[in-house]
Amino acid sequence: MNDLVPGGNVPLPDGLLTLRVPGPFDLSALVTDQGGKVAGDADFVFYNQPAAPGARLSGDVLTVDPRRLRPGADRVTLVVSPAEPGTPLGRLPAVALQVGGARGEAVARFAPPRLGPETVLLLAEIYRRGTAWKLRALGQGYADGLAGVARDFGLDVADEPGVAASEAVTVVMARPLVAVPAAPPPQAPAPARAPDRAAPPGPLQDFLARVNAARAAAGAPAVTLDARLTAAARAQAAGMAARGALGSEGPDGTSLHQRVTAAGYVYLTVGEHLVSGPRTPADFLDYCLRGGDSRRTVLERAHTHVGLGQAPGGRSGDVFWTAVWAEPFTPRGLDRFAAEVLALTNGHRAAAGLRPLAADPRLTAAAQAHSDDMVARAFYSHTAPDGSEPWHRAAAAGSAHRAVGENIACGQRSPAEVVRGWMDSPGHRANILKPAFTHLGVGFAGGGRAGTYWTQLFGG
Repeated sequence: MNDLVPGGNVPLPDGLLTLRVPGPFDLSALVTDQGGKVAGDADFVFYNQPAAPGARLSGDVLTVDPRRLRPGADRVTLVVSPAEPGTPLGRLPAVALQVGGARGEAVARFAPPRLGPETVLLLAEIYRRGTAWKLRALGQGYADGLAGVARDFGLDVADEPGVAASEAVTVVMARPLVAVPAAPPPQAPAPARAPDRAAPPGPLQDFLARVNAARAAAGAPAVTLDARLTAAARAQAAGMAARGALGSEGPDGTSLHQRVTAAGYVYLTVGEHLVSGPRTPADFLDYCLRGGDSRRTVLERAHTHVGLGQAPGGRSGDVFWTAVWAEPFTPRGLDRFAAEVLALTNGHRAAAGLRPLAADPRLTAAAQAHSDDMVARAFYSHTAPDGSEPWHRAAAAGSAHRAVGENIACGQRSPAEVVRGWMDSPGHRANILKPAFTHLGVGFAGGGRAGTYWTQLFGG
């Protein structure tokens, strides 16, 4: 049994799969090709159309046989919405996905973080890797209902009567991934006048000045433009514009975080905005500052650099934007992260009446090597591609502990977030609160598809 966190993935067994989400929810699924688009209406499985080749919906269970999906299908995305349309998911019980195999065996579980006003959740996806199939936990919330999801996956959805034309279509993720309505057409230009002696700042410098004014008002230090982040942001924006849709990965599967590290920027903290609609950098920043996680990313005190990219969206006419915010990696920063994870872990042990764990340099070396390896070799598992397991890595680093345990996670942006996620998962929580463990090593690496990769290696 695998307890997944957002961004985590697990190999799937051959044959029929069952995906169940109990509770007051409606399930639906979108069957897509490698480009992330449906081939037509038949690829949308929901209560009014409960079957497609290889996928069938019955109540709170979706069954999928990857071998029987239509030709060209590479992905099945599971979508959850409230049974009572329009109800915010934050008002309903927590969503919990249970995945089973053909013989009835439990394969994986995923309980995403609780949402707020969102009315649709992209819960998980089954996807092809070579000849094998895997499950990835998503946990991405939409605020625009199933119609918004369908549009983003390539379906034509008629507007409902009575909906104002200016109503925003907003996607709310763990990190902002949003579509906003286009600005009204520009007014006629003002009469020409003699230029000022000082030339106005360029778009990037104007954006930076506005950003730093907002940060100063919030008591946050200024950020500077970074050419590497800007190059990655421009490439990401161009990829979204070419597809005509927002997405954290490009058409070739390269993620924004992989673009950042490929450009030579190694980060400790990272945040991003992926937006379509605004016409100017000022409009884009105004939208990002409206509130929630989006505003917090702009004003995050740890961020010291920013990059901005934009690209016109071709047929749609939208402008696609990417902003990347980051704090560069330093050995001191890595030590700070490890110390915070250890302190938070020991706080939970103290609350349970357990002795604190001591930092162990050998376990730390093994944990750090595993986080680095997951980024470098693009995998997420306790078992490395060479077959090594946690106890092998601990022994190779010189650890003499007889009992060894490991927690891993990906996608979380801070020590507090990752420890909270582990404590919310029964299997990871059991390692943190195991009385027999006496020592801990912590590893962290930025990059890869999920953006961050964390490892806790326990010894006792």
